[in-house]
Amino acid sequence: MGIIFQLLFTGLGIGAVYALVALGFVLIYRATNVVNFAQGQFAMLGGYGMVITTVTLGLPYWLGILITLALMAVVGAIFNLGVYYPLRFRSFLPVVISTIGASILITNLVLALYGPEPTTLPGLTDYPGFSIGPVFFDSQYVAIIVISLILVVLQYVFFEHTLLGKKLQAVSQDKEMASLLGIRVSAMIMLTFVYSAVLGGIAGILVAPILFVSVGLGAQIALKAFAATIIGGFGDVAGAVVGGLTIGVVETLGAYYVSVPYKDAFAFLLLFLFLLLRPQGFFGEKIAEKA
Repeated sequence: MGIIFQLLFTGLGIGAVYALVALGFVLIYRATNVVNFAQGQFAMLGGYGMVITTVTLGLPYWLGILITLALMAVVGAIFNLGVYYPLRFRSFLPVVISTIGASILITNLVLALYGPEPTTLPGLTDYPGFSIGPVFFDSQYVAIIVISLILVVLQYVFFEHTLLGKKLQAVSQDKEMASLLGIRVSAMIMLTFVYSAVLGGIAGILVAPILFVSVGLGAQIALKAFAATIIGGFGDVAGAVVGGLTIGVVETLGAYYVSVPYKDAFAFLLLFLFLLLRPQGFFGEKIAEKA
């Protein structure tokens, strides 16, 4: 039982990172009806931002976090203006292709600047962790879970109990009607991209000390996060969180009990089973159309 609880704790820690990136997918999809396939690269940039500020420049960790998140906000704004905004009146496919192109561009720019070698990043604290019975609670995993929980709660309060949050929800549900009601739709979409980029940056900062920082970090996280959005119910915020945690636990248990080299396959096996047996996900609704 001690081993099972240890694996569950580790899986929840990794799953929380997937959940944060999945939230970015969901927020942009609900605001623009477009899937942003560069969301994983936001996490990679967050990790590299911390490497530059804390390792290369030697700045304090807290200052590195603030600078990195500020830069991620700028990246989100530039991404909105350069990738989404020029194509906002086009169909779904051109915008999706543009996000894929942007993800490839970001990856290759980082590869040209820093090379393919993984880079290490210190954890949030030097304190290793603590034990309760047979379970060791690593401080980095504890920080990931706690910070992710705080962000989810703050996001819920923001969207449900603030005027700005309700405006964002209105835009996600019906942009034309929101515009008629006097809501600046373009400003709300800009804010969504900025927020999703910051979320991705936070995910990268949290997971970088565990998985190392490399050009492949973004794709590694994005694939699992995208699967999490489908498992949870595409477009559902709670589903993104539950889907991310589920994938983290499943791949951790699979790596221990079956095979470490094939641990990434378990997430996609779970995705396949959901698409086969429950394609609407945990919280999705069945939608039927009459012929």
